[in-house]
Amino acid sequence: MQPTVEETDILIIGAGPAGSVAAAMLRQRGLRVLMLEREQFPRFSIGESLLPQSMEYIEAAGLLRDVVEAGFQYKNGATFERGDRSSQFDFRDKFSEGWGTTYQVQRADFDHVLAKGAQRMGAELRFQHEVLAVEPGERPRVTVRSPEGEQYVVEAGFLLDASGFARLLPRLLKLESPSNFPVRGAIFTHVRDNIPPGTFDRNKIVITTHPEHVDVWYWTIPFSNGCCSQGVVAEQAFLARYPGTELERLQALVSEAPNLRRLLANATWDVLPVRQIVGYSANVASLVGPGYALLGNAGEFLDPVFSSGVTIAFKSAQLAADCLLRRKNGEAVDWVNDFEMPLRAGVRTFRRFVESWYAGGFQDIVFHTEQNPDVRRMICSILAGYAWDTKNPYVDDEGGRRMRVLEELCGG
Repeated sequence: MQPTVEETDILIIGAGPAGSVAAAMLRQRGLRVLMLEREQFPRFSIGESLLPQSMEYIEAAGLLRDVVEAGFQYKNGATFERGDRSSQFDFRDKFSEGWGTTYQVQRADFDHVLAKGAQRMGAELRFQHEVLAVEPGERPRVTVRSPEGEQYVVEAGFLLDASGFARLLPRLLKLESPSNFPVRGAIFTHVRDNIPPGTFDRNKIVITTHPEHVDVWYWTIPFSNGCCSQGVVAEQAFLARYPGTELERLQALVSEAPNLRRLLANATWDVLPVRQIVGYSANVASLVGPGYALLGNAGEFLDPVFSSGVTIAFKSAQLAADCLLRRKNGEAVDWVNDFEMPLRAGVRTFRRFVESWYAGGFQDIVFHTEQNPDVRRMICSILAGYAWDTKNPYVDDEGGRRMRVLEELCGG
């Protein structure tokens, strides 16, 4: 018996941030959208500290009210800590125009809010439907298995892979290319922090550098419910030095950072099981192919240090939606020049900052005691997610010359 065949204008694999924002934007343009999500929401995910640039895409998708009314923790900046040094960036005091505030979110709730918002706007969403095979082409065909085990086929006018770390199309179509980043891992959990009110700025993410190892860092992301997301990132060989359970390893690592020892002195560590991910950096040779495009983490993931993942996901959704609207209107679309190249331009900006962070140069910039106010605002803009603002000299810095000069000035 042949499986049934359904048709839709746009098929989106994955209902995370990229998929839901793309779906909402496409529904605004009158396109039929079917979203297939392998899991059941709400479900846990990391990437919990948004950047202000993200708000522009949430607003453009018609999902701003959904997010604002969800009650997430307000965020206006970042605090960097190393030993006895501290440096704060207020994202409202930045070079680029646009949002200067955003939220710190439990992704299980945040992703569900966005997915329900896309449904409200008319996208069809099916949870626990697993994509088994993909045939790219002018009208791509996707074989799907329902929760009841039945298989069916969806034929679409275009396919967007927003499957996140599952990286469905790169795996099925063998599109992956090796990342040039070292293999790093992250160990993380949620804790009830029990930090006394008024002693800690919950409106900022805290990024702590290990006091002895410049390439080892911690995130501390306060939530509105009295909990924090707490994690550590290091090369896998470094993490392997620490014995015991995942909880014991994470607590031992956190205890080596003086500010975190003080901050989490009264924390309880029983909110969530401790988790670990390894080798998360990934990319592909191309973000587009016959009848499909890769969104967000499905195409490329750099590193969590500057919380760029969700912003890149939203930007990819916006670019893809714009291309599909032009296509709907009968215009020719060059997916490489209109989608892939603009997306990769901002990713390259983030990449320069990530590479400089791990080499220590950007940390010299962050902790420099005599910062030029204008340069600081330019740097703050990129930390706030405005990696596509080419008016910013540190975005329009293709070869990284300005960044290297700034590193030398601050490190000398």
